[in-house]
Amino acid sequence: MVKFEAQVLSCTKGKKGFDLTLDQTAFYPEGGGQPYDTGLLEVAGTCDGVQVLEVHSRDGQVVHTCGQPLEPGTTVTGVIDWDRRFDLMQQHSGEHIVSGMAHTLWGCENVGFHLGTEVVTIDFDRPLTQEQCAHLEEDVNQYIWTDIPVEISVPSPEELSRLNYRSKKELAGPVRIVEFPGADCCACCGTHVTSAGQVGLVKLLSVQPFRTGVRIELVCGGRAFRYLSRALNQNVQVSHLLSAKPFETAGAVAKLLTKNEALQARVTTLEDAHFARLAGQYAGPGDVILFDDDLSPDSLRRLCSAVLHACGGSNFCACFSGDDPSGYKYAIGQLDGDLRSFVKELNQALSGRGGGKPDFVQGSVQASRQEINAFFQAAIREGTAP
Repeated sequence: MVKFEAQVLSCTKGKKGFDLTLDQTAFYPEGGGQPYDTGLLEVAGTCDGVQVLEVHSRDGQVVHTCGQPLEPGTTVTGVIDWDRRFDLMQQHSGEHIVSGMAHTLWGCENVGFHLGTEVVTIDFDRPLTQEQCAHLEEDVNQYIWTDIPVEISVPSPEELSRLNYRSKKELAGPVRIVEFPGADCCACCGTHVTSAGQVGLVKLLSVQPFRTGVRIELVCGGRAFRYLSRALNQNVQVSHLLSAKPFETAGAVAKLLTKNEALQARVTTLEDAHFARLAGQYAGPGDVILFDDDLSPDSLRRLCSAVLHACGGSNFCACFSGDDPSGYKYAIGQLDGDLRSFVKELNQALSGRGGGKPDFVQGSVQASRQEINAFFQAAIREGTAP
């Protein structure tokens, strides 16, 4: 149902807008892991309407949080945001099929379900391997493509006692049973597709250990289509950049990483030679403050260590790499020293952050080269330098 007629029973100011109750509604209130519907309440005989922002069940009533108030007694046409509703139906129905088939195959109990804005998560109470999840995904999609109609019923207590259905808790009163024949039978009050084929596709995105079992992320229907389209587009771009065929991009990336590791090793060797020559210029006692261009944090650490050991004694070495006005990374060391109070002052004075061991620290400052030099000159002059 996309549209329905109703009458406003009450309207009060709420925390997020105006809370309305109707004499009847087809808006789904949030619950059971499924988000609420949104849409419009159109006022009969006018072009006006108010946005339905949220829908919740409170004290046995369905409360519609709206952007504007409506007078009690007003006749309205409720218009559900069908794109949102159908998306939620696809995700919820896909979760049913996945949970039911995992239960049949391996006795998994669904102990947690969340239908988010991007993905669906299911928590199972026992571990599953990647191979089992691949098997599950294939079986789920094979079932979807049979397009078996969904059966929804409210059986009598006698009929219910004979049913083998999934439920997270003991239920009293009328129980709504949603059955995907051959895949799942579950007590559920949510919204679902009318036949399995409307789910379209289920794609399991990840499986991670969670408590005693696993947490699975998945997308269904339109979300699965959009996700796979984005993934394909990314792979096509990578394919072009690497001059590799679409199904050969992983191998091309592996080769690129191997080459990069070899180049990085070569760069490290050349840097160490450069640092050794530079350190030789500062051999002997004396504090050192120096700047070098475009160094990574690791390279900056190795430069500082090389110069520090060349200086020897109790002197400190402070190395910086960066540019004005972006700021500078730093590495500061003092053999057997304690730099903690000094570095705290440096970070406060130069909008910096960082830390490390008492005798060796790394971080960054948002300051110019001139400001850095001025800070150290003042520290040396005032005797607060390490």
